[in-house]
Amino acid sequence: MNYKNLFEKFNEGGKLLLKDATVTFDAIPWSKHPAFEGVELKHIITSERTDGQFSYHLVRIAPNKKIGSHIHEKQLETHEVISGTGVCVNDGVELPYETGVISIFPIGVPHEVIAGDDGLCLFAKFMPALC
Repeated sequence: MNYKNLFEKFNEGGKLLLKDATVTFDAIPWSKHPAFEGVELKHIITSERTDGQFSYHLVRIAPNKKIGSHIHEKQLETHEVISGTGVCVNDGVELPYETGVISIFPIGVPHEVIAGDDGLCLFAKFMPALC
């Protein structure tokens, strides 16, 4: 499998299949992260469709940019790395990020993500929904 193209498969050909709708990922616009330069989000499913139970987001971090240290007071968060490399600092512990890595951040745990020279793309999931 060509892991470099895994992100593009999600970004351009991905689909969310629901009992009453199909949402194609390429129809969802990228939005700039409100706080972190070089970070873009694609909101795949949000609280509106899940009654606030969960939300899924594609996250694209430009080379050598980062999502600075932060916590979520109400959400558990997971990351699935789908392309690129970098480092995640999870409650002070550095974890290498590469395609195939999954991380879990309990409610209230500080974490940050730093992209490597090739950038980093994640599937981030929040329970309950972030937005």
